Amino acid sequence: MKSFFAIVFLGLLVLTGLARLIQPAPAPAGRIPLVWASDDNPTRRDQIALFNRTNPQYWLALDPLVPNTEKIVVQAIGGVGPDLFDCYSGAQLAGYVRSGVAWDITDRLKGMGIDVQRDLWRATDGNILRDGRVYGFPTNAAVNAMWLHREIFEQEGVQIPAGTMKWPEFVTLAERMTKRNSAGKVERFGFVMDWDNNWYQFVLQWGGRMYSPDGTQVLIDGPEAIAGLQFMQDLIWRYHVSPSPAEEEMMATQGGWGSGAITWFGGRRAAIALGGRWWLNLLRTYPGLNLGAVECPIHDRKVYLGYGRATLINSKSPHREAALAFLAYMASKPYNDLVNHQADAVSPVRKYCYSPEFLHDPEFPKEDYNAVWRDVMDYGVPFDESPFVNGNVVERLLKKQRDLVKANQKTAADGFRTGARQIRAAMRETLERDPVLRARYLKLTGGRLP
Repeated sequence: MKSFFAIVFLGLLVLTGLARLIQPAPAPAGRIPLVWASDDNPTRRDQIALFNRTNPQYWLALDPLVPNTEKIVVQAIGGVGPDLFDCYSGAQLAGYVRSGVAWDITDRLKGMGIDVQRDLWRATDGNILRDGRVYGFPTNAAVNAMWLHREIFEQEGVQIPAGTMKWPEFVTLAERMTKRNSAGKVERFGFVMDWDNNWYQFVLQWGGRMYSPDGTQVLIDGPEAIAGLQFMQDLIWRYHVSPSPAEEEMMATQGGWGSGAITWFGGRRAAIALGGRWWLNLLRTYPGLNLGAVECPIHDRKVYLGYGRATLINSKSPHREAALAFLAYMASKPYNDLVNHQADAVSPVRKYCYSPEFLHDPEFPKEDYNAVWRDVMDYGVPFDESPFVNGNVVERLLKKQRDLVKANQKTAADGFRTGARQIRAAMRETLERDPVLRARYLKLTGGRLP
């Protein structure tokens, strides 16, 4: 028994030491300390350094733990949370607002001359706006486009597409760019993408939606949404231009060059990939790439999924007024120019993407395709959210169904219909637990439950 307690005690000592090691360094004397909970992307360091240089009264430090909704809420309520923390989705924002840890900065931003409707890309609305109030400021913004290897197109004698393509035309191109050996095994796929990051764009393009505009009705099992997911499945199993899950696993174990669409594309195992400008953070490290970018094909409407990160202020922080200086910094030209130079997606403030420096960065002269990333932003819309169900639960339920469809173990119709039933059940459970939400739901639906 004594040895057991000794081991536990030693373990606690080790954990305490580790916790101290990862704590942000103390602020220099005379500067107000601020802690920002964000991912440890290398670009974050230069963004923090610029803030600290241009704001001598503050000292911003990074808490490099990826923000987790429950963890941030518990820390904030307990009085030990960061001053600022990142938000990656409308589902996360809803959790922060419901718990009271997201500070409503609507009036303060107006007082600073910042108009989020006028100045920012609509793609980031879901991460900062809730019931007409503003709770954060976007750190970047993104809409995905098609990356391509110019040298592969040259080798195959194929012209790089121009203008807006339709998906059937793209399938023909992807089939041409898929390379097989004499045994019929694919050596290079025509097209790769991350399903989890792009599935809703296909739903939107085929005319589907996740919810009704008021969030009361689940619509993901509608024929339009099913058709969009079906096309994604067809890219793998009908047209054979994208890898199956088994082929992805095989690629990940060959040569040790990693997994995921970004590394498959960077390793030239695919000619074309659907991804964001932020991919350049990694693609710039691959030697000898000759990249191009064109806008994503469409079905019958030009609409793309918009996304990004946002930074919120902890309402419980004793330094929340000081933290506003960081949001003002993110609205400034120096920060936005830095984001564009780093290729950390595109700058959150629209006007800073309309400059010669954005189009042609002297440090990266081969990157002559930046206009593509700016122009597609005008067609980016955020993911649908409903206030009547936990978005994290919804994503978990749908991911399981999407994975089955991707593996060809279910049809798209079966996957989305099963997911929709489960989401409606989760919505009913939420309404049973929350009388305020239930009253609001019943008022909108005339007394009908999902």
